[in-house]
Amino acid sequence: MTTLQSVPSPGTHPASGSAVSSLKAAGRAETREQLSKATYDLLVIGGGILGISTAWHAAQSGLRVALVDAGDFAGATSSASSKLLHGGLRYLQTGAVKLVAENHFERRAVSRQVAPHLANPLTFYLPVYKGGPHGAAKLGAGVFAYSALSAFGDGVGHVISAAKAQRDVPELRTENLKAVAVYGDDQMNDSRMALMTVRAAAESGATVLNHAEVTGLRFTRGRVTGAELKDRTDGTEFGVTARLVLNATGPWVDHLRRMEDPEAAPSIRLSKGAHLVLKRTSPWRAALATPIDKYRITFALPWEDMLLLGTTDEEYEGDPADVAVNDKDVTQILDEAAFSIRDQQLSRDLITYSFAGLRVLPGGPGDTSKAKRETVVTEGRGGMLSVAGGKWTTFRHIGRTVMNKLATLPGRPLAEDMEPLAHLPKKLPLPGIANPNAVAHRLLVDGGMPGPRMAADTARHLATHYGSLAFDIARLANEDPALAERVHPDAPEIWAQVVYARDHEWAETADDVLRRRTTLTIRGLATDDVRGRVEDVLRAR
Repeated sequence: MTTLQSVPSPGTHPASGSAVSSLKAAGRAETREQLSKATYDLLVIGGGILGISTAWHAAQSGLRVALVDAGDFAGATSSASSKLLHGGLRYLQTGAVKLVAENHFERRAVSRQVAPHLANPLTFYLPVYKGGPHGAAKLGAGVFAYSALSAFGDGVGHVISAAKAQRDVPELRTENLKAVAVYGDDQMNDSRMALMTVRAAAESGATVLNHAEVTGLRFTRGRVTGAELKDRTDGTEFGVTARLVLNATGPWVDHLRRMEDPEAAPSIRLSKGAHLVLKRTSPWRAALATPIDKYRITFALPWEDMLLLGTTDEEYEGDPADVAVNDKDVTQILDEAAFSIRDQQLSRDLITYSFAGLRVLPGGPGDTSKAKRETVVTEGRGGMLSVAGGKWTTFRHIGRTVMNKLATLPGRPLAEDMEPLAHLPKKLPLPGIANPNAVAHRLLVDGGMPGPRMAADTARHLATHYGSLAFDIARLANEDPALAERVHPDAPEIWAQVVYARDHEWAETADDVLRRRTTLTIRGLATDDVRGRVEDVLRAR
């Protein structure tokens, strides 16, 4: 992680500082040199949440760890989720009771002990319409059982009237609505959760570098012992040597497996999930989970002051880099949302952003919508481990599972150097852990901001995206009043966040800042002017 090196002088606009490109190059150059000269116990290729979580646990267990990604951290699938930490209500109808209970345990651990500053409880309404795929009695029993498997930590699942539900969701369609089942889960900003986990890995000793593409693997006597890389920011080529290499590249997992063994058979299949983000026409105090058929549910989630709709689920066979939302996806999502949402909330004019991601599923036949989100760990001909699949809710468990796998490999090449996972805290918090309400209150009362006090929406935004680290951002704004200005007048983000992303969160491109460190792109506010000024800040290191 680079340290704070260049903050615009007081009185200047944050985008007008002179470019000090050598400082920017030095930070990455130093990291590349460190990666090139050291021999690591574990090289994790892939900076999605599975790779990040494994790197975090590996560093915690005492291994020397390197983590690289061809793009940005959480730059693909891991920032294209439905933003939920959930037990998996639909798994109950397949009898997967133990799985739901385990998911609930992980969900509660993340939202209560690990990252309460990055997750929040969310009430879900499951409407029961006349002629729908499920009856009120069945869904009422289902949400009761679901809440029981969570030890009733989110209340008791129950059924309420349509009138009461409409008070919390004003746009709820009430025609032919018989009842509404209620249950609780949690919500998050997936990009921020991933970045805080990267930070946790780095603070535990891992060396991390994004925008570093693997161009080939290193072999020693037929065994994979590292990788050749190319820095996408300036074209520099370098390599990393490691005793063990973990392929955690998500949709690209088979591409890397073929670098190890050109004859490697496909191990996964991909399912595309598209989402839409819309401006809200009225406040929502609950989310909707509307059954489409026996297996699929369409979500309408109040998220980041917007409304998140989705998702689709269809097999995808193209280049993972080309996945995108098309007009068919938009039509499907809006049509399915219309089962339970009034038309005025579903105008295409309200759409501010759309995104699509790829679920990684075990290879095999069958409808992707019915497939379990299983995690598969395999070992290749050259000894490279590949991990694929899983779901956001269980990211900590997956990291621990992979580490346990490393400890039991033939010859146990890393076991003698690993601190047993059983000795590590099972609910180790992520950086910035704090009560976001307390952080927001303190920012409003004595946030150290010059001139007028920090706006309430900015204080709340910082508290729920950074936790106690929000005070570091407030200090930047205190040192330079220009950094206390909003990046866009219609968003809570301030320029201090852009500088912080550059100097402490590995942001290299405007998209890194606007799409993943902040929510400006999702809000539809990443204008050409904003993008240009952010690029100026990134160059001024």
